[in-house]
Amino acid sequence: MISSWMKKHLETSVRQVLSKLGHSAEVLPDVVIERPARPEHGEYSTNIAMQLAQTLRQPPLHIAALLRDELDQTGRMEGLFHQIETAPPGFLNFRVDWNEWARKSFRLPQAVREKVVIEHTSINPNKSAHIGHLRNACIGDLLARLLKRAGYHVEVHNYIDDLGNQLADTVVGLLQLEHQATHLRFGDFCWDVYSKVNKEYIEQPSLLEQRTKVLQALEDGDGNLAWLGLLTAERIVREHLEEMKAFGIDYDLLVWESNIVRQGFWDTAFRLLQKTDLFHQETSGKLEGCWVLKQPVAEEVEPDNEHQADKVLVRSNGILTYTAKDIAYHLWKFGGLGNDFRYKPFADGLWTTSAEGLTADYGKADLVVNVIDHRQAYPQAMVKQALEALGFTTQAEKLRHVGYGVVSLSPGAARELGLDTTDGKTSYAMSGRQGIGIKVSDLLDRMEAQIEARRSDPAGLSSRLIAAAAIRYYLLRFALPTEVVFDIQQATETTGNTGVYLMYAHARATGILAKAEAGGLPRTESLQLPEDIAPLDHAEHALLRQIAAWPDTLSTACEELSPTPICHFAYELATLFNHFYTACPILKAEPERQAYRLWLTAKFKETIADALNVIGLPAPDRM
Repeated sequence: MISSWMKKHLETSVRQVLSKLGHSAEVLPDVVIERPARPEHGEYSTNIAMQLAQTLRQPPLHIAALLRDELDQTGRMEGLFHQIETAPPGFLNFRVDWNEWARKSFRLPQAVREKVVIEHTSINPNKSAHIGHLRNACIGDLLARLLKRAGYHVEVHNYIDDLGNQLADTVVGLLQLEHQATHLRFGDFCWDVYSKVNKEYIEQPSLLEQRTKVLQALEDGDGNLAWLGLLTAERIVREHLEEMKAFGIDYDLLVWESNIVRQGFWDTAFRLLQKTDLFHQETSGKLEGCWVLKQPVAEEVEPDNEHQADKVLVRSNGILTYTAKDIAYHLWKFGGLGNDFRYKPFADGLWTTSAEGLTADYGKADLVVNVIDHRQAYPQAMVKQALEALGFTTQAEKLRHVGYGVVSLSPGAARELGLDTTDGKTSYAMSGRQGIGIKVSDLLDRMEAQIEARRSDPAGLSSRLIAAAAIRYYLLRFALPTEVVFDIQQATETTGNTGVYLMYAHARATGILAKAEAGGLPRTESLQLPEDIAPLDHAEHALLRQIAAWPDTLSTACEELSPTPICHFAYELATLFNHFYTACPILKAEPERQAYRLWLTAKFKETIADALNVIGLPAPDRM
């Protein structure tokens, strides 16, 4: 990619200039390459001269001139730039020679063959999925596609918490409450049951004793309660997989929490933790009898905060917390536990952990990425701390938590669900316990119907594929920390910054190239690089400039582990292509410009298709 290539050559030139001026070149400031927002400032820019000003005690503009002259004299940029100029107060601006750019190959750096384990989705298997769960899955799936595109070996896990409170609540509801409702799916029935039992806990607090009984039975793994929990969880997991498949989301491995406990993973982790100074059993106070992971440095914790300064891993009644099982799971993820699962097929191409089955080479990651909402930052930090306490410091550094903002409902969406919005709030939180939320399957059905009713051309992509793409992009285009206030009407829009807009741009480019071929012009794959591709029109230049930024965008997204750079790039690229299409005749262009504009259209189609694949959207020939 251009920026890393430039950085390497600039660092060499900086060393040369420092040496000529009698300064040590052992420690260099970081050379940052940027893309100026305004095209008149060039395609690339750096402020390295300003960073060197204090060391060299010279004006930044003079240092920039020295660097420019060094680059010109040595030819280190290999003719890629037809002009390197200085600009106040000390910038170096670079203008690309597009003919040279088109003849070079700028790709992502060759990825080391690191193995990345990405955990995402991980919905409690107690009811149907809602749109908040879908945001997690879309983010995780994009990151998996992104890292595969960058050359990493990626393994995708979906963690199934079949020992948790949520499943226990649903089991209690199925056993203790009478519920009559017509549903096509078991998960939708359990959606009602889960909400109903949580309301019943308030009316009958004694019912909570049944939850504790079920939790213990689930963990023990024997008896009718454990089997009922397993059958409930497995049925709902299969429905979750169907829901995610509609959005192009799949997995390599289902990891069941019950396997972690019953196959001795926690027992091994427990023995390892006992050898550290941070893990011990409390003998007095509120946490008496609990095994806790002490903080190395005391934290100030609000009295009503749900987190304790010392994190409980095993409760006084012997029941494990989620964090305890997560620590064991992550030791296995990094290959540091010594234990391993057995595996068996669960669905087409998908395997699951099991008490019996085949051996396989899952886990043993170099990098672990967990997509979990930002509210889980504290438990994720506890897992990292446990790894460090056990001496897995390198692994702790390679554990990345990708947090994101929750999805809430707009007032309009809340009203559609029958909620009272007279308090005038700008958003309304979803709550599984209260049965408030938009189910993924319901939303997809609703959007499919709206798109089907609007479209005039039934050919091309199905309305369901278009609906899934629109929802997926809507949940991805917001910055990760942002709370997504989900509005059903906005999500169904097909213009502006939407997935449909991006797909239309690809289809438009495909149509132009098909018309060119039908008119006797060369096929897309046979288009020759024009002798001169220097852009003459502003729209040509803007589009070419954006296409050139694609490898750098991929690299930035990999470093940040974020969908945001990819979505921003794709929307800007589609917008610039549509401007180019409007401003610059292609099929009716003058002969001397037609070949170049067809070539540029083909480059756009190739680039937007690559971006759509990373985002997880179709690249249709026709909408």
